[in-house]
Amino acid sequence: MTQGFYRVETIRRLAPDVLEMCFSGDTGAITAPGQFVNIKLKGFFLRRPISICDWDEKTLTIIFKAVGKGTAALFDAEPGDEMDLLCGLGNGFDVSKCGDRTLVIGGGAGVPPMYGLAKALLRAGKTPVAILGFNQKEEIFYADEFRALGVETIVTTVDGSEGVRGFVTDALPDRYDSFCACGPLPMLKAVYSATTTSGLLSFEERMGCGFGACMGCSCKTKYGNKRICKDGPVLEKEEIIW
Repeated sequence: MTQGFYRVETIRRLAPDVLEMCFSGDTGAITAPGQFVNIKLKGFFLRRPISICDWDEKTLTIIFKAVGKGTAALFDAEPGDEMDLLCGLGNGFDVSKCGDRTLVIGGGAGVPPMYGLAKALLRAGKTPVAILGFNQKEEIFYADEFRALGVETIVTTVDGSEGVRGFVTDALPDRYDSFCACGPLPMLKAVYSATTTSGLLSFEERMGCGFGACMGCSCKTKYGNKRICKDGPVLEKEEIIW
């Protein structure tokens, strides 16, 4: 984990309430896709955890949706602003636990970390298949970016306005070796029940500190209590207790 000030380089609106924000700064603490940053916002006591979409040696990219006062305040940021970030938090996805043909399943705000995961799987010589779930066509983002990687990409919308009508579980292919998923809890539960292989699930949780000190995001697993911010946010399918 590193803490420091990161400069906002670019901001791009992807959907009516979704922004992509690229920072420059120290990315040395990022070791796996699925990790997150914790952003300090002026006027808010608690930092806001947001998953890392992509990164390189000098920059990191996040994508976030305005779902509360904190993330809404982030919409006021401008290029050139500097923000206090805790960087490289959480365990992320372990690519070595993924099969040759791995489903990367993202629902809404759970889509961004799956992009970095897809890139990591490709670097490891594996074949990711992306399933991206949204409520309607207007909310879709990053499908083209997944396809630009050469990744087979399936889009689902609840109202059927684009791609497969229904949920991500309605688009599961017949053949895959493992899966990774990130999204709201009802989606994760549905993926857990519908899949037939081992898998990794990334959980969203309210956090206090973001690095395991306050124990505020603890959850029960088959192997004892785990902290979503430190021991997670990624848990193995076999250890999850609903």
